Amino acid sequence: MSAVPVAPGRRTADPVLEIRNLSVDYGYDEIPVHVLRQASLTLNRGEVLGLAGESGCGKSTLAYAATRLLPPPGLITGGQVLFHGRDGGSADILAMSDAELRASRWQDLAIVFQGAMNSLNPVFRVGRQIADAIRAHRPSVSQKEALERAADLLDMVGISPDRLRAYPHQLSGGMRQRVMIAMALALDPQVLIMDEPTTALDVVMQRQIVEQIAELRDRLGFSVIFITHDVSLLIEIADRIAIMYAGEIVEDATAQDVYRRPRHPYSNGLLHSFPPLRGPRRELGGIPGSPPDLARLPSGCPFRARCAFVFDACAHVQPELVAPDVPGDDPRRTVACLRHDPARVEAAGFTPVPVPPELALR
Repeated sequence: MSAVPVAPGRRTADPVLEIRNLSVDYGYDEIPVHVLRQASLTLNRGEVLGLAGESGCGKSTLAYAATRLLPPPGLITGGQVLFHGRDGGSADILAMSDAELRASRWQDLAIVFQGAMNSLNPVFRVGRQIADAIRAHRPSVSQKEALERAADLLDMVGISPDRLRAYPHQLSGGMRQRVMIAMALALDPQVLIMDEPTTALDVVMQRQIVEQIAELRDRLGFSVIFITHDVSLLIEIADRIAIMYAGEIVEDATAQDVYRRPRHPYSNGLLHSFPPLRGPRRELGGIPGSPPDLARLPSGCPFRARCAFVFDACAHVQPELVAPDVPGDDPRRTVACLRHDPARVEAAGFTPVPVPPELALR
């Protein structure tokens, strides 16, 4: 399935990647750890979808499982990952043969890993590594043509083409990360998954990388899943943000809705964990406690031990993603909080409670 980029700057409601009820376990014994539980996401063409949450919440596991790069002892136990080509055809990545998967990688879907130094081979020049990736998928391309393409790619990400002969250790951290972005874009993929690409970089280089990604997305029209624990970074680059907690998606909304009108208590806590860039000064609230042990998850809502808005039903009823119980809200946004799901609370025999003002902003 070949990739044909969306027209520059064009974003549509046409899905290019659908992750449906994806579940992952770690361990092969009688009591595996359920690290991802029926996670679902939809990425539209030309869109940047941010995936945020604390360390250990399952963000990278979701990305590696969706691309079938999950190392042992990780085991995909259920779900589908549907890739929709521009020709109208669809394929489940989890059901592809090894040959189909090799053909799809880098051409349909590419990934930029968190550690650029660990992703690049230290004994080969970066130009050769990019050229080898191109020729592995397009054998008819000569070595000279592949190197010319590699030079164009480096120039596109802001690196002088004369660095083609550099080894990875001769480049700065930001340059190595740009090389990985160039390699990921070598075959014009429709989807680019970026796993915390700015974590090890200083704030100046973070800004440059984020601006580079935004400019390339607008120019080439690919879609992006941008994974990070930094919600403030996503607010600047993402069209939509999905918040993860304890292996589940707990909120999915536009970036501006998450920033200005968070509906889940965890999203609200994340937003009060970094200082505002403008407006009056306020005290940082943070989130008390620590994420739960995934091997011993509590009953009911996994966030209840740290939640400021907990009530009796939270200890017994498992929340599900629903449209928030706030009049006038975007019908496409979803949140997994019992405060916004009175019907589920009543069905379980408990009394619903009002949505607090902090979670009902308009």
